[in-house]
Amino acid sequence: MVASSSRAWTLKRSLDTVDEVSHAFHLPAALRARLGDYDPLTIEAELADIQAEIDDIAFDLYAFSAADRAAALGSSGTEDEHVNDAADSEDDDGAEAVDQTDGLLSWAAGVAFGRFDWRLATGERETPPEPEPFDPLPAKSPGMLPDDEEPFHAHSGILVDDQGHPNDLARLIEEVLARVEAPVPADVRRWLQRDFFPLHLKQYSKSRRKAPIYWPISTSSGSYTLWIYYPSLTDQTLFTAINDFIEPKLKQVGQDVAALRTKGSARSRDDEKNFEALQTLELELIELRDTLLQIAQTYRPNHDDGVQITAAPLWQLFRHKPWQKILKDTWTKLEKGDFDWAHLVMAYWPDRVREKCKTDKSLAIAHDLEHLYVEPDLKPTKARGRKKASE
Repeated sequence: MVASSSRAWTLKRSLDTVDEVSHAFHLPAALRARLGDYDPLTIEAELADIQAEIDDIAFDLYAFSAADRAAALGSSGTEDEHVNDAADSEDDDGAEAVDQTDGLLSWAAGVAFGRFDWRLATGERETPPEPEPFDPLPAKSPGMLPDDEEPFHAHSGILVDDQGHPNDLARLIEEVLARVEAPVPADVRRWLQRDFFPLHLKQYSKSRRKAPIYWPISTSSGSYTLWIYYPSLTDQTLFTAINDFIEPKLKQVGQDVAALRTKGSARSRDDEKNFEALQTLELELIELRDTLLQIAQTYRPNHDDGVQITAAPLWQLFRHKPWQKILKDTWTKLEKGDFDWAHLVMAYWPDRVREKCKTDKSLAIAHDLEHLYVEPDLKPTKARGRKKASE
């Protein structure tokens, strides 16, 4: 039975090697066969055989009758099982299988951000050996880029959806796929603009915990998007977004607008459409710059707060409505004082937090303000005398 259990663990782990949020992740399903045989159907069938073998051993040990075995295996399909299945499905909302093309593109985006290591797909890096079942979980999955290795593309923690820009994410995804000799879909940019974040949010959610690590910060119409990499986020990231991306883009758009304006009545119909589009983009970029600048003045992100709280001050800049609503609700709760344990709160409401620290020791410790805590006076306990026995 020990050998069968060990084999089952290996097989289950091999299934997880294509799941990018797993500690066992190696490569997306479209590339996984490059590391050796990988046939999910065959693996599932062998797992079913092992499960049946272990069940038979257990049933024999406990002298189960045929009826007992059928009941234990759930062949009757009781109502309780259906309820449990529904609960499991709710808890595993991020574990649904990802389409192979989506998984490949998501991995390529991760390579562009410096999260995953493309060299496993090219054979430039050997596959790490399989750990033992009870080894500590690794800080990084085998498919992630080791700390001492150069990333596929050096950047400041921000990529952009802007054709022609050196940090254009769509172009980088295409370059990654070309490097590993994988098929490049026809319209990567369209996938990036419409499909990527909803997919990513679902992948990086588990029950009530939602933790996307690639943040699309956009203009009001979504015509210009900055992709911020959460693990690289600092209190300078928003300033970098303004100075290195938005301001140069504004300058370029302003020059294009001026050039078309000088044409005057000589502008063609296409020129007029382009002129209007550029003017709109210019106004939206100014709005995005001013909003980011306002937020950046007091924005002090801390990764210990988690993704949702850290992203909450930026809620109005996300265009994905379900995520925007979650962040807006989170921001409202932050304003009300529901999450005053968060480090971020000190940047916005320091007086409120300090006052609470005077009476809440755990809060004072969380903010390293234990010196503010005042121990309450101990109330004297009344001595309880014995009643005299009646004579």
